[in-house]
Amino acid sequence: MAMKRIEINPMQLLHWGPIIALSVIFLISAASVRNTLMWWPIFTLGGVINLMIFLLWNVLTLYNYLLAAFKGPGFVPLGWEPEDEEDKQYLQYCNLCEGYKSPRSHHCRKCDRCVIKMDHHCPWINTCCGHFNHGNFTWFLFFAPIGCVHALFILIPSTYRAINWQYYFYYTREPVVYLGLFGFIGTMFAIGLAVGVTLAVGMLYVIQMRSIIKNETGIESWIIEKALDRDRDDDEEFIYPYNLGWKANLAEVFTWTGYPKSDGVVWNVRDECNQFTLTIEQIQQKAQKRDRTFEYSIIEDYSGAWFPITKGCRVCIRFPCTDEPRIPVTKGDKVLVTRWKRHWLYGTRLKREGEIKEGSTKKRYRGWFPRRCAVEVICDDQNHAGEDINENKKDK
Repeated sequence: MAMKRIEINPMQLLHWGPIIALSVIFLISAASVRNTLMWWPIFTLGGVINLMIFLLWNVLTLYNYLLAAFKGPGFVPLGWEPEDEEDKQYLQYCNLCEGYKSPRSHHCRKCDRCVIKMDHHCPWINTCCGHFNHGNFTWFLFFAPIGCVHALFILIPSTYRAINWQYYFYYTREPVVYLGLFGFIGTMFAIGLAVGVTLAVGMLYVIQMRSIIKNETGIESWIIEKALDRDRDDDEEFIYPYNLGWKANLAEVFTWTGYPKSDGVVWNVRDECNQFTLTIEQIQQKAQKRDRTFEYSIIEDYSGAWFPITKGCRVCIRFPCTDEPRIPVTKGDKVLVTRWKRHWLYGTRLKREGEIKEGSTKKRYRGWFPRRCAVEVICDDQNHAGEDINENKKDK
């Protein structure tokens, strides 16, 4: 079954991320065009060239931004299964999508779908950066800083001329830039935005290019790191299957058609690997993760607040630096904990009796909650393991 490439959502841009991103682009562009028409008027050849080049950056930025947002990363069809029945043993099953995950796909809790070659969820395009929009997203990250740098070369000289407009009016024959109070404030604001976008988006572009050159996503980088540290047999060696060399890796994402080479199911891999090399590694890592899972019993209610002041100042100050959710818990709940910090725990709350009914079986309750709200449940077969884990639970 081929993956569906595009699922256009007409409400895609009606979200705070795209609204802010498009507003920033508009403010910088509007201020730059207004200033350049005064500083370097279009009745000169240089003024025309300057304005056309600046507008070109805007067009390329918006074109790739809109394609990245509307094209989307590509989602695994709900209930998807591999054509070969035997391949199921090498794939992970997603209970939320009620289907198997194709190789390199991961479930996004914000999109609520399994995303093909998911890199990260980007609020600025209100969808994930993944397989089908990775190229356009990276081109957007490339053109946006270039346009902002060009804008700075327009806005900064224009501001200088506006401050010294009397000199240019009385002693030169050069064009006078007059901004006024609100124009000056808008120009200074645009300069600040342009500097911020250049630094922030430029750094993100470098990060994305490093991932593309290695043909790995941010999630896969974490899987590789754990794979290299995982204990395995002496004759067993983990080889990342998708690193084909930097030239071939670039060609996997940047194509003349605008779509990457893979269909989202079958991928180009190294000769010594197969289609399931990474998925088998993920299954083995999750098996080890289950072995490290410990059951906790909730002894104190927690509302799910990000800064629960009633739980103490240390809990509020030393919160997990992540956008992962917090889960409300009630006294008597059971939670399977997989990660620990000094004042917080991360785990999956087991469903209560009232939640196990039609329509709620797919929902999972996973996230962080204060450590002081729970105590570990030591079973007969976990006594020894519980003693060992208490010595190893340190901040991660």
